[in-house]
Amino acid sequence: MSTENLSQSPEQPPRKPRVAVVFGGRSSEHGISVVTAGAVLAAIDRTKYDVLPIGITREGRWALTADAPERMAITDRRTPDVEELAESSEGGVVLPLDPGNREVVISEPGSVPKALGEVDVVFPVLHGPYGEDGTLQGLLELSGVPYVGAGVLASAVGQDKEYMKRVFTSFGLRVGPYVVIRPREWERDESAARKKIVDFAGEHGWPLFVKPARAGSSIGITKVDDLAGLDEAIEEAQRHDPKILVEAALRGREIECGVLEFEDGPRASVPAEIPPPQEHAYYDFEAKYIDSTPGIVPAPLTPEETAEVQKLAVDAFDAASCEGLVRADFFLTEDGEFVINEINTMPGFTPISMYPQMWQASGVPYGELVDRLVQAALRRSTGLR
Repeated sequence: MSTENLSQSPEQPPRKPRVAVVFGGRSSEHGISVVTAGAVLAAIDRTKYDVLPIGITREGRWALTADAPERMAITDRRTPDVEELAESSEGGVVLPLDPGNREVVISEPGSVPKALGEVDVVFPVLHGPYGEDGTLQGLLELSGVPYVGAGVLASAVGQDKEYMKRVFTSFGLRVGPYVVIRPREWERDESAARKKIVDFAGEHGWPLFVKPARAGSSIGITKVDDLAGLDEAIEEAQRHDPKILVEAALRGREIECGVLEFEDGPRASVPAEIPPPQEHAYYDFEAKYIDSTPGIVPAPLTPEETAEVQKLAVDAFDAASCEGLVRADFFLTEDGEFVINEINTMPGFTPISMYPQMWQASGVPYGELVDRLVQAALRRSTGLR
């Protein structure tokens, strides 16, 4: 679909494409999603697009929200919440499930449902489960509404770190050592599951990183230096996901690279380096979003290293069948090899986030970045492609 296909009549000028920015959600990353939405709402070109902000509460209610980017920032080390922005505490916004109808409706108790108009594209800036993992993408496919970013499969693969690594390995990309503990293993025999991790540590050494398998923004991750901290780390990861991933520590530099879909296909940005944060054990949630530990853009790499990580980032984008955008995270190990850690199909998108910073350094400022993503979504149809 292109902007030329939007409905119009001889008496009226062509209407602007309508973009629904959907944010918030039921995951632990709710607040960061709201911050991301504020940045997108502030940057999107209102002379080119009509905008409809839709927030999803932590309980899953879809709400029409204030179009107020200034209220969607981190203040006093606290992230914002959709409930604070919702125009009503009851009722909700409903997307059509008829692919021939793109009209969004708001329904409130005791009132006749009110049409909010048609939506031409959805910009889903949700992070984590129930939004970034293919669930929302499946709903939009059923509704026949184009959307920014990866499709159902790529979103699911990008959210589940185990299967992401399996896909990358099958395409010849190097990943670090890891072990997975599934919920059934833990429920069946906790001692055996714990021993599996201890044996892994015996093979690869301490420290280990214990993570929720399907979460992001470094939430729920613990760096474990010895056996004494293992149980607490497992409990913290399981608060966010019953399936956990344990990774061996890799010695090397943290390098990130952005991928963006252009008219002629995906291209990679200049890479960035994440230096070890001074006041944190590693690049955790606090370092990323609260203390805003700065990255180095562009990364101080040789031309050969830069070209290699850019190629690997695009390879990862293609391996997972991604669309729109990806941030690919690597370790440059002490032996000079790039090891892919993960991809994010909807990375942090605030102006201080690494993905926009890398593209800014590559000649694509934030406003243009948002526009390119919307245009890429408008060019695509829903369904098999």
